[in-house]
Amino acid sequence: MRIALGLTVALLLAGGALALAIRMNGAAVLDGIDRLTGGTRGVSLVSETRYGSHASQKLRIYAAAKATQQLPVLLFVHGGSWSWGDPDDYAFIARAFAPEGFIVALAGYRLGEDGRYPAMLEDTAAAFAETARLAPQFGGDPTRIVLAGHSAGAYNVVQIALDRKWLTAAGGAPRGVIGLAGPYDFYPFDKESSRDAFGSVGAGPDSQPVNHARSDAPSMLLIHGERDTLVKPRNSRALAKALEDVGAPVELRIYDEFDHNAPLISLASPWRGSRDIDEVAIDFARRVTEVSVSVQAEIP
Repeated sequence: MRIALGLTVALLLAGGALALAIRMNGAAVLDGIDRLTGGTRGVSLVSETRYGSHASQKLRIYAAAKATQQLPVLLFVHGGSWSWGDPDDYAFIARAFAPEGFIVALAGYRLGEDGRYPAMLEDTAAAFAETARLAPQFGGDPTRIVLAGHSAGAYNVVQIALDRKWLTAAGGAPRGVIGLAGPYDFYPFDKESSRDAFGSVGAGPDSQPVNHARSDAPSMLLIHGERDTLVKPRNSRALAKALEDVGAPVELRIYDEFDHNAPLISLASPWRGSRDIDEVAIDFARRVTEVSVSVQAEIP
């Protein structure tokens, strides 16, 4: 069966059908291919809940079968131009990180008219708070949360991490942030998606992550493709420079051959492991959530 599935995937790749399918419903296709070619990796859905009354305010929590107490937590927020997307299509993110020693939470947020600025940020902050509250039930450490997101989701997580007002009520802060192909410097709004989500409600420069760089910001890993024409790589370059200028910890990785979706695709099987995105992201998440163990002095 596995061989037949592998041949099917190979044929899709050769014929270009996979590329078309990813453009039409990328995350769902990636999730299916990841599950078929990589299996479950011992990862299971341990909580299927909501953090609000809206249908899009979903929170899904995954853990490896042998999860132990006090694991770091990775909270991932999907993209979709703030108008579409569903965390239920992103279980491949959990299968990428949970076997490496993380509890993984996938969060949705209000979209379209309901999710116009600042609703998407209110929701992401609420999802962070709910993840911290629930994490101990599944072996997660609520004080060691890493935020991650792709595209519009990267904007959400970076903005709430930099602009203090969003997580004040949550009473906590992430240890680090991973942004994949995110928009961080796009004012004035010149695309339909940004005009709908931001311009239609009169958002201004304060809505831009690049304008909230601060020296005590959580560590950030910004990943972008040089061939990304949907969200130009200058967004990650501009944010990295703004953070560097104030002495904040930031790592910028630009991949010459990557387009907008390549960083996300790199976290799914069979691409996972053949590129270094998963290795880089996992290493970063481990470093920023590392627990310092004090060594008691020997008594003579």
